[in-house]
Amino acid sequence: MTTWDPRRTIAAKRERQTLPPDEVERFVLAYAAGEIGDGPAAAFLMASLLNGLDAGETLAMTRAMIASGDTVRFGDVGRPTVDKHSTGGVADGVTLVFAPLAAALGLAVAKLSGRGLGHTGGTLDKLESIPGLRTDLEPDRIERQVQEVGCAVAAQSSRLVPADGALYALRDATATVPSVPLIAASVMSKKLAVASDLILLDVKAGSGAFMKEPARARDLAQACLALARGAGRPCGVAITDMSQPLGEAIGNALDVIEAVEILRGARRGLLRDLSIWFAARALEAARGAPFDEASARAAKALDDGSASERFARMIEAQGGDPRVTEDPGSILPRATVVAPLLADRAGVLGAVDAEAIGMASSSLGAGRARKGERIDPAVGIVFRPKIGDRIDVREPLGEIHARSREAAEEASARTLAALTVGEAPVEPPPLIHDWFPPEGGR
Repeated sequence: MTTWDPRRTIAAKRERQTLPPDEVERFVLAYAAGEIGDGPAAAFLMASLLNGLDAGETLAMTRAMIASGDTVRFGDVGRPTVDKHSTGGVADGVTLVFAPLAAALGLAVAKLSGRGLGHTGGTLDKLESIPGLRTDLEPDRIERQVQEVGCAVAAQSSRLVPADGALYALRDATATVPSVPLIAASVMSKKLAVASDLILLDVKAGSGAFMKEPARARDLAQACLALARGAGRPCGVAITDMSQPLGEAIGNALDVIEAVEILRGARRGLLRDLSIWFAARALEAARGAPFDEASARAAKALDDGSASERFARMIEAQGGDPRVTEDPGSILPRATVVAPLLADRAGVLGAVDAEAIGMASSSLGAGRARKGERIDPAVGIVFRPKIGDRIDVREPLGEIHARSREAAEEASARTLAALTVGEAPVEPPPLIHDWFPPEGGR
């Protein structure tokens, strides 16, 4: 019997050969078990980045990542379960709105979320700005909460797809992150390890996204969709715009305030629009509701307070103070300095470097450069104008929430430098660039 040698696997991929699925799975599981060191694994990742992985190899890698740890099953919760995931952006608070909104519409959301890194905000960081709220929930507690409330948002267990965590850290250290197959395997391994009736993916494209170009985002969307279909799971993928901050709040407590106002029907804008859109797509796929009718039902659930009531129940079930849905300003932490963000030019807002604004907020303490760093939940940036709006000199564009005047001034300068202002009219970008419905959907 021939002894398996991982060097042969690396060499085959170096020479652009297609690997058998069982060989890919064996390599990934051997690395997760510590049988292969970082050196050979880094060589394999670089060969995969340079020469690509086909659909079969990518599916094999995804399956191996799932097999490296636990899977989560929530049992019969009495309603269709939906898992929605975003690839990350700036002022992207859709999960905070979507989870209670979907629950108010008769769906169940058992969402395992992550923390912010770099210019993107993390759903867990936002929720944990609510005093007392816990996200470290065991699967049986998540199941009970979903049965009773209809939604739960919790941290991913360290036992869930550990191979993905190990490989992602190595990719980060070896400059092998920007590979569509590797990204797709990472995203979908976490989604497919959790049992749900429907997966919705929000692949961002634009200046505030990891995928800057819609064409590149489309490649990722297609790769994720192929993995879901290969695993026999219903999945819809949207490519949505991140050429500017989606909402207005770029922070943690600030994000919660904005979400609360949307859930109470007190705020309009792109964040509300996209939350309604995803809730309607979920109803369409899970319940067979016509999209226009589902959209109207979702809007009504925001305006009549039923979505807000679900959010309050979710917060209370996870140990947080539910009064945040009534008066968030009195419950959430506040920055010591709130300075107006004043326009330094007049004209039409033509473009926004959303990543730069996200990094400016992170520099205030709202984000982290490395995993494990502490964040300040109170600080951040509120930025209100959208592409195509006309602004005037000294016009208030929002606020900087900081711990010092100096930090506020620096963040203000960085935010203004991220704006392109001209005289020509500018057409606002579409919110939805593309939509790939679940098989059998519309």
